[in-house]
Amino acid sequence: MKHIIILGDGMADEPIPELGDKTPMEVANTPTMDWLASYGRVGRLKTVPVGYHPGSEVANMSVLGYDLDKTFEGRGSLEAASIGVPLLEGEMAMRCNLICIENGIIKNHSAGHISNEEAAELIDFLNEQLADDDIRFYQGVSYRHLLKVKHGDKRIHCTPPHDVPGTPFRDVLIRPEAAEAQATADLLNGLILRSQELLENHPVNIKRKAEGKDAANSIWPWSPGYRPRMQTLMERFGIDSGVVISAVDLIRGIGVYAGLKPILVEGATGLWNTNYEGKVAAAIAALKDNDFVFLHIEASDEAGHEGDYNLKIKTIENLDSRVCKPILEAVQQMNEPVAIAVLPDHPTPCRIRTHTGDPVPFLIYRPDEHADSVERFSEHSAQQGSYGLLEGEQFINEFLK
Repeated sequence: MKHIIILGDGMADEPIPELGDKTPMEVANTPTMDWLASYGRVGRLKTVPVGYHPGSEVANMSVLGYDLDKTFEGRGSLEAASIGVPLLEGEMAMRCNLICIENGIIKNHSAGHISNEEAAELIDFLNEQLADDDIRFYQGVSYRHLLKVKHGDKRIHCTPPHDVPGTPFRDVLIRPEAAEAQATADLLNGLILRSQELLENHPVNIKRKAEGKDAANSIWPWSPGYRPRMQTLMERFGIDSGVVISAVDLIRGIGVYAGLKPILVEGATGLWNTNYEGKVAAAIAALKDNDFVFLHIEASDEAGHEGDYNLKIKTIENLDSRVCKPILEAVQQMNEPVAIAVLPDHPTPCRIRTHTGDPVPFLIYRPDEHADSVERFSEHSAQQGSYGLLEGEQFINEFLK
């Protein structure tokens, strides 16, 4: 049997008064996911272990069953793998956002979802002005980039910028967690302040402000780590081959360390305007030659970060009609049976515009397995599912059994 995980990043939410105290998943029209729930089995999964920040890096590694105490090395090292940046002994990688700051306040974590072309120009400029033998920036996608620091000490406290919109940036600058990490914290905070001086009047930002767009006027490094040591899914489960399809460097990087081949899809943006059809076509084609497909759709998470519940409903409906429906139709015509799992990695409630560590709903559909009594796929209905509450490697073990 072949397997595909369809992951709607940040799709889970909490009841919203304006929606009659229902969640976006409960309000959205999702006939395909409901069909999969009706003919499959449902449960909840705790993707954020106690003591970990509810980031996508933590949650997606948990979905794949990795023991974070043994394998987790931060987001930056995973994104480095995705964009082909090697990490040698003594090198530290960090996720590095381009963000928008206004009057000393973090306005947003994405610089208004800056374009790849504009971001490339700014990253090149930052390397010209700030890079040296120990520091270099690497371009990713939109606002998501990478900073590599030689001899960096990862024992620092960094705040993800999507957690603190509306906060004075100086209140959440990097702090050392050990005396030996003070030099690293000072170096990084110095880069943040210097980037603000350099970027404020860069031609890219002058043009963006003239067009009424948010300026990309600061870097924001976070989630430091070294090269992780992870067993592949092939080593763990005997899978012959697998792929990861995502617009997000972080997810592709997790896939690389998990032994999955990353597939890049033109027009995949990581936003609500992503190329759904292209990603689905790539997933269906990959299933013909591979045992395992991890298909990641970012759109709902970004809608949650925007606090836009109407947009989030639309992204969930797009996931249902433009992703789940054509994949289900395709696998039903395949000669070999295909198991399908659908789930978020974590909630991204519109009310607070950031991630939480609450359990998420999941469904597993196998064409040869008896269903449970759940007929609707949502946070609430999953509480009645036959799987109950899973954690750790229980989900992936069950899915790939």
